[in-house]
Formats: sequence, structure tokens, C-alpha cells
Amino acid sequence: MPEITKVKTANREGWKALRRRYIGGSDAAAVVGMNAYVSLYSLWAEKTGRLPDFSGNLATEVGTYLEDFVARKFAEVTGKKVRRANHSFFNSDYPWAIANIDREIIGEDAGLEIKTTDTMNLKKFRGGEYPANYYVQSVHYLAVTGRQRWYLAVLIGNREFRWYTIERDEAEIAALMTAEADFWEHVKTGTPPEIDGSSSTTAALTALHPDSDESTVDLFCLAAELDRYADIGQNIKALETDRNECANRIKAFMGDAGTGACDRYRVSWKTQTRRTFDSKRFASDHPDMDLSGYYKESTARAFRVMETKGD
Repeated sequence: MPEITKVKTANREGWKALRRRYIGGSDAAAVVGMNAYVSLYSLWAEKTGRLPDFSGNLATEVGTYLEDFVARKFAEVTGKKVRRANHSFFNSDYPWAIANIDREIIGEDAGLEIKTTDTMNLKKFRGGEYPANYYVQSVHYLAVTGRQRWYLAVLIGNREFRWYTIERDEAEIAALMTAEADFWEHVKTGTPPEIDGSSSTTAALTALHPDSDESTVDLFCLAAELDRYADIGQNIKALETDRNECANRIKAFMGDAGTGACDRYRVSWKTQTRRTFDSKRFASDHPDMDLSGYYKESTARAFRVMETKGD
């Protein structure tokens, strides 16, 4: 039997320090490619200290603020008693893992995960379904805590409340823990995982390498990758042309109509007025005015691939 221990976290900074050294429930979905905002590569960069941990945003701040309300709502609807868990769970079978859970269920071998989400995500909850990353996080907690059941309480856009039950599944736990163990080997050895095309990986690479120098690197080992990049670019151009053809056929049929509709689509082609500031004309009309203080300067690395002509 695995040894499950609890460590009390004194404050949020202590919790964040622990989180950097382990895979937490909110990391689990990224490990198996089910987090739309965090890629495996960016998570690796965080865990190896190459990038700072995610410090939160307004959405996570609101979620924390509403956590008590959602917990009370869950207790009211289900009749179950819950209590806050002010400690982190560790499991000897999974030394890389940590579980910081939202609530424990009193009198039941179970825990509770609390989520708040936007109304725009309502379609993800149709037919009794819920986002896959919520499920993966709950499986992680089931694995680390050894509990038999996990509940999920969700407040959707401050308008709808839903709750779900997730039973312990040993096969699911084994699959997730295997993926986490594989990822943790990359962290321990400092070996990056496979690069993907997500915006998260793009942001991570930009943050890791913000500035360029005057050196030139030999890319002969990536000739096939460069060929693929060029081919995809040509395919995108062809697809854009085909898409524009479709748009033009629709526009020709609509004529002066501002909107169009059929059973599955609604089309808008309305006149819009956009006002912009003509900085060049303003500078021409006011040649003696120093405008340098009004310009915002930003620095970024521009990525371009140009095909060179062979001899």
C-alpha cells in the first residue's frame, strides 16, 4: 500500500514553491495534451525553471473569490458536508506528484474540485458532458489522495450551477501516472519534450529567446523541416484562395443584403465605419512639434523563411 502524507502549507508563497517541484492537478491536463492554454513544452520550461510559473490572471482571481460560494452551493444542492483542505497531499507511488485540493467531503472517501467558467463555454457542458481537462485534474487527485470518488462543482457564467461525480478508475489512473512519469523524466534530465505548434509553445520559445545576436546557425540538419514549412505555406495560400472564392460567391448572391442565414449558418456583410488617426498627416501639418514621446516602441523577433536559389 502506498504511503499518503499531508503537508500543511503556511501561505500562498509556500504553496507556489511546492508546486514548482511537482506535477499538480492543474498541470496534469497539459501533460496529456488536454490543456488549451499550456503545452507540454511550456510546462517543461516552467518546471525546469527556464520560465516563471503562471502567476494567475483576473479569471483565476475571480475563481478564487467565488470558490467559497460554489462550495456552499454544492453542499446545499447535494446535502453533503465539505471542509477546506489546508494541506498538500503526497503519494509514495508517485513521488513527482502533488495534490492541492479545493475541498474534502466529510464522512465520505471523496474530494471536491471547484470550477468557474464563462458562459461562452456552456456548449462544453451539453448532454451531461464537461471539459476533459476537468476530468484529468480529478483523476490526478484520485491517484495522489487514494480517494474513491471525486466531485466536480461548476459555476457557469454566474448563471448556471452543475455538479458531476467521477468514480475511481484504476486504468485511467495508471495511464495518467505513466504519462506524468514520462514527462517528469524530461524535467529531471532537462531534455525538452517534442515541439508542437501551439500558441503556448510559441510564447514559451519567444520568452526563452527574446533577443537575437549576429551569429548564423547551420540548418542543414533541418532541411526536411524547412521543405515542409515551405510546402505548408503554399497549401495555406491555395486554401485562402479557395476560401476567398467561396466568400465571393456568397457576397455575389447576397448583393446589398446585410445579413443572410440558412439552417446552420448566419452571414453578416454589413457596412462598418472605422476611424483612425492619420499620424503622417498630423506630423506634416505640425512640422515643429516633437512627436517622439507619443510613439510606443516594441521589440520582437520576426520569423521568416526565404527560399534561396541554388547554383
